[in-house]
Amino acid sequence: MALRIEDYALVGDMQSAALVGRDGSVDWLCWPRFDSDACFAALLGGPDDGRWRIAPRLEPRRVTRRYHPGTLVLETDFEVDGGRVRLVDCMPPRADVPDLVRVVEGVEGRVAIDFELRLRMEYGARRPWLRRLDGGVEALAGPDAVLLRSPLACELEDACARRTFEVEAGQRVPFTLTWFPSHRAPPRPIDPLVQLENTERFWAGWVARCTHEGPWRDEVIRSLVTLKALTYAPTGGLVAAATTSLPERLGGVRNWDYRYCWIRDATLALTALVDAGYREEAAAWRDWLLRAVAGDPEKLQIMYGLAGERRLDEREVPWLAGYEGSRPVRVGNAAHRQLQLDVYGEVMDSLFQAEEAGLSPRPEGWRMQRALLEALEGRWDEPDEGIWEVRAGRQMFTHSKVMAWVAFDRAIRAVRRFGLEAPVERWRALRKQIHEEVCRRGYDVERGAFVQRYGAKDLDASLLVIPVVGFLPPRDPRVLGTIDAIGRELVDDGLVRRYDTATTPDGLPPGEGIFLACSFWMVDALALAGRRDEAVRLFERVSSLANDVGLLSEQYDPGARRLVGNYPQAFSHMALVGSAEVLARGCGPASRRSR
Repeated sequence: MALRIEDYALVGDMQSAALVGRDGSVDWLCWPRFDSDACFAALLGGPDDGRWRIAPRLEPRRVTRRYHPGTLVLETDFEVDGGRVRLVDCMPPRADVPDLVRVVEGVEGRVAIDFELRLRMEYGARRPWLRRLDGGVEALAGPDAVLLRSPLACELEDACARRTFEVEAGQRVPFTLTWFPSHRAPPRPIDPLVQLENTERFWAGWVARCTHEGPWRDEVIRSLVTLKALTYAPTGGLVAAATTSLPERLGGVRNWDYRYCWIRDATLALTALVDAGYREEAAAWRDWLLRAVAGDPEKLQIMYGLAGERRLDEREVPWLAGYEGSRPVRVGNAAHRQLQLDVYGEVMDSLFQAEEAGLSPRPEGWRMQRALLEALEGRWDEPDEGIWEVRAGRQMFTHSKVMAWVAFDRAIRAVRRFGLEAPVERWRALRKQIHEEVCRRGYDVERGAFVQRYGAKDLDASLLVIPVVGFLPPRDPRVLGTIDAIGRELVDDGLVRRYDTATTPDGLPPGEGIFLACSFWMVDALALAGRRDEAVRLFERVSSLANDVGLLSEQYDPGARRLVGNYPQAFSHMALVGSAEVLARGCGPASRRSR
């Protein structure tokens, strides 16, 4: 059985990523891209679905791990009877083909190490052919080839490479695993120890650019490094997570593929990067966004592939048992075909915030934005699937209408701020119409709170963004009433649920973890309302859920007291950075957008 989700750490090269367990096993790796088929899929099945394990033969008495400060170089220390050994893992920033470097270091005494490499292509479906080469092992399967370079000869059996060896104090034994297209000759070998140093130097140099200062600087830096690791460097696109099908409820069916780029992440990611001093990365994300949404504005999607691909067809992988039996395992995401009107507001807000932050506008940007607004004018009052991507049919979600208001509001502000040409009077009238309708139909007078959808009584944590996006002032009685109602009815174990799955018709069986970004939204709303002490307590509560190396997943299960959902989750880390900025400096995405 796979480890707990929090028992994994991330290493990556900004084009793909691996999850390394506390037991020394790499249980998840997709090559050559984040969204490629996995060659290690034990995370969603078992050892024979692919893994690379390097660990002491004896059961460790103690395991500790850490990232080298400010980097994505992982150290895991194993203490056993007779000694202590360290495993160092990294993926060097890619020059050509991807590499995974693992180095075993003797720290104390003499320790026996078990080495097992089980490559399984196509999510465990295909066993490669293995053959020995001088200084390593080559694995071939269809279009994929993987080369293990090792100073030790391995035994080949049952499509596995195995070896037991001993390491003494002061000794270092390096291994390199390299993917390349099977029709090409094997790439030249790299020096793994040199690449380890280069990787550490790269990340240390990147972190040195961070301008954030405050009491949670360490958490912010770890979140920023994670966001950088989840960025697909060739295009600037930011994937939502490195994994697919890690469940929102253990044993349940809420298992989705998050290895794609969500439009909704745009504003949070862009402003978090700008506020921390990473304008180059923010500009790359903005440019990815412009390219991805180019085309027919009526066909704006909620998500795209790493390079802006539109087709993300969803299918099931029935031979994988699922994480702790959570099935089905899904590849692709059918939600890309949904209508989610809030993304129009996210696009307009992110581009406005980019230019407000000083990023140079693209000549084609305003023309594209006008086309999007023309499309939104004709459909803002339609039902949609909403921010939570429900699979029970379209409804009149209040959050979607608020974000439609944001789209026209940001356009009007852009015209005023940058002297652009537009039918601004028509947009002002429409902005006023949407605002009045939301306040009339989306607000329940008896409850004293905004509700999830028109005519319903259900609450929804997405409505915490009402003061953040500037729809109403942070201390408006309707905003305060919504904050308090959500605090009474959607808070569990001190954390904010996104909605009640037992009463909200989302097309799925009830039950899920707590979506962590919602608690950060509450932090922002409380801080903007002047309730700083409450905001700080909640921020520290939710940020404390990060594992020992500072990573957060999508959700948290308060009953099992463990992380659930895809991992590490960019949205959780973006929200953490934004809330830390608000609390530390009184600025950040929430305070800027609320103005």
